[in-house]
Parts: sequence; C-alpha cells; structure tokens
Amino acid sequence: MDEDFDMPPPEEMNDDFDLPGEAPVLKVGEEKEISKQGLKKKLLKEGEGWDNPDNGDEVEVHYTGTLLDGTQFDSSRDRGTPFKFTLGQGQVIKGWDQGIVTMKKGENALFTIPPALAYGESGSPPTIPPNATLQFDVELLSWTSVKDICKDGGIFKKILTEGEKWENPKDPDEVLVNFEARLEDGTLIAKSDGVEFTVREGYFCPALSKAVKTMKKGEKVLLTVKPQYAFGEKGKPATGNEGVVPPNATLQITLELVSWKTVTEVTDDKKVIKKILKEGEGYERPNDGTLVKVRLIGKLHDGTVFLKKGHGDGEDIFEFKTDEEQVIDGLDRAVLTMKKGEVALLTIAPEYAFGSSESHQELAVVPPNSTVYYEVELESFVKEKESWDMSTEEKIEAAGKKKEEGNVLFKLGKYERASKRYEKAVKYIEYDTAFSEEDKKKAKTLKVACNLNNAACKLKLKDYKQAEKLCTKVLETESKNVKALYRRAQAYIQLADLDLAELDIKKALEIDPDNRDVKLEYKALKEKMKEYNKKEAKFYGNMFAKMTKLESA
Repeated sequence: MDEDFDMPPPEEMNDDFDLPGEAPVLKVGEEKEISKQGLKKKLLKEGEGWDNPDNGDEVEVHYTGTLLDGTQFDSSRDRGTPFKFTLGQGQVIKGWDQGIVTMKKGENALFTIPPALAYGESGSPPTIPPNATLQFDVELLSWTSVKDICKDGGIFKKILTEGEKWENPKDPDEVLVNFEARLEDGTLIAKSDGVEFTVREGYFCPALSKAVKTMKKGEKVLLTVKPQYAFGEKGKPATGNEGVVPPNATLQITLELVSWKTVTEVTDDKKVIKKILKEGEGYERPNDGTLVKVRLIGKLHDGTVFLKKGHGDGEDIFEFKTDEEQVIDGLDRAVLTMKKGEVALLTIAPEYAFGSSESHQELAVVPPNSTVYYEVELESFVKEKESWDMSTEEKIEAAGKKKEEGNVLFKLGKYERASKRYEKAVKYIEYDTAFSEEDKKKAKTLKVACNLNNAACKLKLKDYKQAEKLCTKVLETESKNVKALYRRAQAYIQLADLDLAELDIKKALEIDPDNRDVKLEYKALKEKMKEYNKKEAKFYGNMFAKMTKLESA
C-alpha cells in the first residue's frame, strides 16, 4: 500500500478511547469532555449494568445545581422529590439531554455545562446570571423505556407492564387486546376489552397494529400517537360507543396484548393457512414419510361437518403417512408444520383440497371448488429413521428404496413427489467418507441414477436451471455420461443457451453415435437455431431500416 495512515505512538494510545455514539468510559474521579461544545462529565459513582437511557425515555433523577463559585441555585434533593422528564424532547437544557444519555442506572456524575448548552446569554434571572457555566451533580435513579416505534416520532411506546417470553405477533396473526383511547386532555374516545383482530388488517386506528407487532404476551403499554397514525387531518366523527376525534388530534392509548393465535401461510400462494389454537410440545415436527396420528373435524364454509375422526367414544385416532397422498394435499402439507399436541384450524383452498370435482365424504358431500376447514390435533407421530441413526448398509438400502418409490411416482406422472424421493435418496448417501470401497461404488451408482432421474423430473416440471445443475453434478464424476449430456442439452435449449446445448449434443454423439434420442434432439436444436437466426436477422433488419429512414428524413 502506498498510502501511510497516521497512528498515534503507543504512549499516546488509551485503552479507554471512545467510539462514536457510545457513552464515554470513565473511572471514578476521572473527568472528560464528552461533546464538541465543551460539555464535561466527572464520574462520582459507577452505575449498574451496561444499558443507557435513549431519547424518548422517561428518566427520574436527583440533582443539585451550582454556579462555578459553589452557589447553589436548585436541588431536588432539598425538596425530597426526584425530578422526572423525557429525554431528547427539549424539556430540559441541552447539556442535560446530552449528558444523561451517557449514564447508567444508579450512576452519580458531575456535569460542567457551558452557557451554549445551558441558559446562554440571557441566563435565568434571578438565580442564573448571563453566560453562566453551570455544574450539576446528577444521580440517575431509574428510567422507563419509551420507544419511537416507527422511527419518525409518530408513535411513542412506554411499557407499563413487561410481557412474557420473547415472541411478538406477526402480520397474519390474530391478536386479543384490551385498549382505551383518550385525547391529550383526558377525554375518553374509545374503550374495549377482549377485542380480536388480524394484525395485518388492524383495528380502530393504524397505531394499534404497528404497536402490537413490538409487544410480548401480557405486555401493557401507553402509546402517544400522532395524527398520522391516528385519524389525521380529518379526525373522526362519533360512532356508536366511540367519541369524536378532532382533526390533527394526538391520542393517548393504553394497550394490553392479552394473547394471540399464530397464523402461518403453509404454502407460498397463501392458499393453505394454519391458525394455532393450542401450542404443541417441544421442537420436533413430522417429515415426509412420517406416520402421524390425528383427531380431525372437516367442515364446509356453512359449518356442515363432512368428516369426523378420533372424536367418538372408543373411536380409533385417524392414522396416515405423510407425502403418500392418503389425505388431501393441504392437510398433508399443514401437518408437516405441526408439533406433538398442537391443535390448529386449517383453511384450505380448492386447489389443495378436492379441486373442481364433487367429493363424497363420510358425513356429507363436498361440492366442487369448495374451500374446506379442518380442526386438527396432532396426537403423535413416528418419523422415518434419520440417516445419522443408520448404519452404512441401512443408508444404501434406504436410498435404493426411495429411488424405487421415485421411479413408480415418475411413471404415474407425479413428478414433484418423485423428485422429492430422489432428493431424499441422495441425502441418505451424500456423505460416504466412512464407507468401504465397495459401498462407495454402490453409493455412486445410486447417486448418479437418482440425480439423472431427478433431472428428468425437473425438465417435466419446467425447472430447467435445476435440471442443468443436477446433470452437471453427474458429469463431474462421469464426464462421458450420455444421459447427463442429453438432459443438460434439453435444459440449455429451454434456457436459450443454444451454443452450450450444441456442445453437449455433439459430445454425446461422439460417445454414442447411434443414440436415436440424441439425434432427434440435435435435429430439434438445429430447427431452433434456424428460427433464432431468422428472428435475429429480422430484428437487425428492422433496426437498420429505421436508422436509414431517420438518416434520410
């Protein structure tokens, strides 16, 4: 490096150097300048922990204020009452706002505050003369955290009662709250206990949904809500039990998050939704091929029960194996997200239920294109043995079994499920370093077959990028594998990488000149290249014609 960066010599470096935006590190009795405007802090007594109050927090302090000559002009200690104020809101002199954010709970410090950060040229007659430097002996007794939820000063949250655990509700969840809204003068606007709403949809005013996403179960807060998160410039007329909110009104809302039901979007298209009615145990969930035992009630939109399992006297609990098409797809997918003992309400769109056909179920007929609702309790489940619990022999046997299952599904045209079987097979034998040489050969043969078959699935599913990756994986170990070259060429053609497709096809024909499928693919590729060249020629022809026209105009 050509540039020289100056560093202070060792004797000038201090272990206690300050980082920007952090409280200065001081030893008891040490004094430091803590702002560019000349504010000084001397530590008299260390505080507890590591936390400092933030702007917006309500702090409680004891203080004594003196001039530099020792003349005392004010003292909360003499009055016997601590002083409370909100940090960073201009309620006190700037020196206090800047100094107290550097303190810890229980800390005692002496601040020397220059006129520019105190009362300036005017002073504060009759006790503080003009241009006076002041000293404040301050003890930070405590503070109440007040958070600027939206980081724009629109909603301040003060915690009145701490909540439980660490989770917060998310947009899809259904929350149960108690709330009371008042104007700044104390006028009651609205009060409601036991209100349930979806976070995303909100309730009363925008501030409630924004606030609950920052809260824990059982937490109670006081919100100061500016007009942009309340009722804005127009306000709100009186309706029912709710009072008038004048234009541009700031509200004080007491909000308690009683509980919430977690709502999960099981599928990316949001057509299978799960609402947890009762939390399950532990962390384990079923996987593909798991034998599950459930209690079920299936209903239509109008409440008609079409299926009931495991709820009658002496009735056996309903059993099925996941990913075996023994139940509707939406139920199959949802159960994989559940824990033992969990009770959930599922909302399943027709695409993941009985589709466009009428279905005769145990207790009623499900009409075509019906959204169905299931209340499900996952009683127990037995997962397939995981690969890390298997011997080498068991892994190879399990991989072979999954491959055969995949082959059956492929022949039935169930390409997505077949693909999952091939992937599972490869996972069983992916790490083969501890295998014997003979077992490594068996594992390699299985891996090649499964990756090639999976590539065929991906081609059928039009996931051409993944098909290309799987074929490349095979070619890394078997560079002359004709099937891999052929299927990768098919993927390249669909991805419009025609040159790469041609390279793979030519290489495949060098290895196997009589391969009929490869020859047919080469013929199709040539047609595609011809078509592409025609389009390209037409495009450039049109472009040059337009340019010539412009030049002659």
